[in-house]
Amino acid sequence: MAQAQALSAKRDPSTKKRVAVGLWAVFITYFTAMFFMNSVNIVQPIQVADLNGMALFSWIIALPALGSAVATLMFGKLSDMYGRRSILFTSLGLFLVGTILSAVASTMAFAIASRVILMLGQGALAPLCFSVIGDLFESESRAKWSGMLNVPAGIAATIAPTLGGVLTESSMGWQGLFWVMVPLVLISGGMVAAGIPKHTQKVEQKVDFLGIIVMVVASASLIIGVSWLGDPNRLGLGIGLVVVAVIAWAGFIAIERQAEAPILDPQVLFNRTFLTAAGAGFMSFFGLLGVMIYGPVFAQEVMGVSPTVSGSMLTPFSMLFAFMGVPAGFALAKTKKYKWMFVTGYAILTVAMFIMWRFSSETPIWLFIVITAW
Repeated sequence: MAQAQALSAKRDPSTKKRVAVGLWAVFITYFTAMFFMNSVNIVQPIQVADLNGMALFSWIIALPALGSAVATLMFGKLSDMYGRRSILFTSLGLFLVGTILSAVASTMAFAIASRVILMLGQGALAPLCFSVIGDLFESESRAKWSGMLNVPAGIAATIAPTLGGVLTESSMGWQGLFWVMVPLVLISGGMVAAGIPKHTQKVEQKVDFLGIIVMVVASASLIIGVSWLGDPNRLGLGIGLVVVAVIAWAGFIAIERQAEAPILDPQVLFNRTFLTAAGAGFMSFFGLLGVMIYGPVFAQEVMGVSPTVSGSMLTPFSMLFAFMGVPAGFALAKTKKYKWMFVTGYAILTVAMFIMWRFSSETPIWLFIVITAW
């Protein structure tokens, strides 16, 4: 289908125009998603302090992450059934509602709930954008245009951290970021309406509701259980929830192996390459979270810099994080080997994490920038 559409686009100027508008819709939507991801961590320390919610800081990270994970799996499957356009509208609608609720939040609990709604929408946008690229272009062109998504991601990574700090220090306060996101989300929705075609081919599939429910229980139990392991008063409950999580994950695998339309193909869970890459990615994600989420907290609360300065300090990191996929992709295409990239990358990451472990209030700003960018 995508191949026929791409071949038709070469002959039909009107189809070329629709593909171009669809591509712009994807780029703007992806930029919106990445802009929020690169700026919210700069705003977050001030928001949490203003709402007197430092005791719940981990929850505004963990629960929205759970919502994002659920949305990624569930909306990806639903987009295959009902079309990218409809599910993109749903995601952007949740993103918009969560953004407005976050802007008017007056308590930490309300802010956490609002962020969960926001991430239910925002979390699915990036994979949906890649799916739309797959629909718009034939296989030979998909890799090129998928790689071009690094352009809006790189622009967002360049301007978002500093702009997030500027908004926080302005008269708008931390709410300013969320209000700025509202027109961006609306523009994205307008571009999706103009550029993404309606779903015309009906796909009859069953939704694996049982698998979704068990996955949510397993993820929530694991997140809450691990969080409570560090609290002596809740240690027993934490251990109990971790046990529930292990049982639920085992049940999830069993359900997916029997499901007619699984949300996660269980075969990948027994693939050595996938498990190695997933395990390595899981472990390195801790380092990424440490830099993106706790980096601004450390810079603002320990080093004593302003939100704008902390955003500028993270800009080189976010820029490199966005753009490094381009040379890595070229290197992979040329050498046809990727193991050396993993080994080299994790070696550098290990050294950087060890140096960051020694950071203190006396750490110079230039060293923070060099190591986080490294």
